[in-house]
Amino acid sequence: MTVFSAGTAFRNGSSLRRAFLGAFLLLSVGFWMSGCGVVGHVTELQPGWYQVVHLGKADSAAARLGRQRAYAQLNADTLLLTPYVAGAEQSPPSVRYVLKPDHRAVLLDRQLDVDVFTLPFKIRPPRSGIPVQLNSNFNAALYVGQRLNFISLRADRRTTPWQRNSFIKSTGIGYGAFVGLGSTTITPDVTRGHATLEYEGLVFDAGAAFIYDARAFNLGLAGGIDFLSGPDGEFWVYQRHPWIGLLFGLDLN
Repeated sequence: MTVFSAGTAFRNGSSLRRAFLGAFLLLSVGFWMSGCGVVGHVTELQPGWYQVVHLGKADSAAARLGRQRAYAQLNADTLLLTPYVAGAEQSPPSVRYVLKPDHRAVLLDRQLDVDVFTLPFKIRPPRSGIPVQLNSNFNAALYVGQRLNFISLRADRRTTPWQRNSFIKSTGIGYGAFVGLGSTTITPDVTRGHATLEYEGLVFDAGAAFIYDARAFNLGLAGGIDFLSGPDGEFWVYQRHPWIGLLFGLDLN
């Protein structure tokens, strides 16, 4: 943990503002890259069960499918949707939806998400006379949660005079819990004078996170609590007290 005193790094709140600015820039770049198609673009739709969220300008098909699950298959610019019918012994009638350049079909895929993240920094509120702290040392976390993949499909360039290719983009959000470990700088100031020297202590953390999944990478906002191991744990001013931070990682799924 890198600890900044009130008289240096946190003078006039400048470091805290830089931390928030850094987080904002990372999140903004992630959303911009996803929005402009740098990330999130996939080459094909995997056949499988999806929830139908939206079918542009296909009111009758949308009304028939509602928001139920359907088995989706994509052939060039035609989406074949077979609704799920409990107990059906034969395949129910399918809906054919032809993609258009100016209309989108949106499908939802729910998945269990397991990822490993790093926490570039944590922000700790004031405690026991110590000002707001920006901790920027090593932290890693194992995250388990639910991922919601929103798959957007539309027609793209023509492959023949009578048929178009499809453009597919997948963007996800997720929520879940994490556990992890890291290090933190222990000094007499943060242990109410109990520690007699400065050292890097081992902390275990746990909490919840909201994740933006751009397929190539993941960004998230996290909130959690830390548990310092060792004899100074019960004197550590941040023991079992909340912090907020930023998660970053690559998609392992």
